[in-house]
Amino acid sequence: MPAKSPAQTLLEKADKKANSSAGWFSSANSKFEEAGDLYQQAANAFKIDKLFKEAGDAHAREAECREKCQEGNEAAQAWWNAAKAYKRISPDLAIQALSQTITHLTKAGRFRQAADREKEIGQIYLQELNDLRKACDSYERAAEWYSQEDAQATANACWKDAADLHAEIEQYPQAIARYEQVANGSLNSALTKYSVKEYWLRSGLCALAMGDPITAKRNMQKYSALDTTFSSTREFKFVIVLIDAVEAGDQEAYTGAVYEYDQVTKLDNWKTNILLKIKKSIAEDEDVLR
Repeated sequence: MPAKSPAQTLLEKADKKANSSAGWFSSANSKFEEAGDLYQQAANAFKIDKLFKEAGDAHAREAECREKCQEGNEAAQAWWNAAKAYKRISPDLAIQALSQTITHLTKAGRFRQAADREKEIGQIYLQELNDLRKACDSYERAAEWYSQEDAQATANACWKDAADLHAEIEQYPQAIARYEQVANGSLNSALTKYSVKEYWLRSGLCALAMGDPITAKRNMQKYSALDTTFSSTREFKFVIVLIDAVEAGDQEAYTGAVYEYDQVTKLDNWKTNILLKIKKSIAEDEDVLR
């Protein structure tokens, strides 16, 4: 029989402690405290062996012991440690453990930390599971919590990520509302004012992707009134040229404008995708008119 690893030995000790009946002089609390410490040691030993599923499971059992002792902060930390181990092997288990962490953090009024963990969930949905809708929900929830904790810059970054995702799943009105919200929040600070034109450009593209050049035009006028320098920017002029091309059903003018803009300011993937969607709609309109 192969020798047991140190991790396995610690895990068995922890199980034994957790399942033992408390003696005359020891309380159930101290039993679970000791078991929790042993599970934590077992988890760390599993990590040394690169057995991340086992490490996550041991941290989860540690968390349950902490919960039995009413130690909310320690339980939150144990669930987060479980999530970090699970992240190496299973996005779904990581999300479950992070959700447990968040439950403890929100109960304790630690919304800033809860927002950090919720944002982590958003990143897992986005990068590992490619579930844009759920990622979007997580970013919005994180943004709400950052916002109520006065972490406005971090909240805005999450609102902006949510807006990008709303647009990718073609929820354009929600995307526009979020871009406008972030822009409004950024107008009053010299540090963030420069990025406002980018949010308004994205909002304009969303309106065109919706097939609504009239709203796009109205919004551009509204934004120019909010910031008088906006109408002299390349972003503003670009959207106006695109609106004209869409209204005229002129694919050539549209493609020319996109090419010219890209020569000076490289288009990112998000813009490239949405500009292709708009171009397609011009082609479809032309087919209808034929």
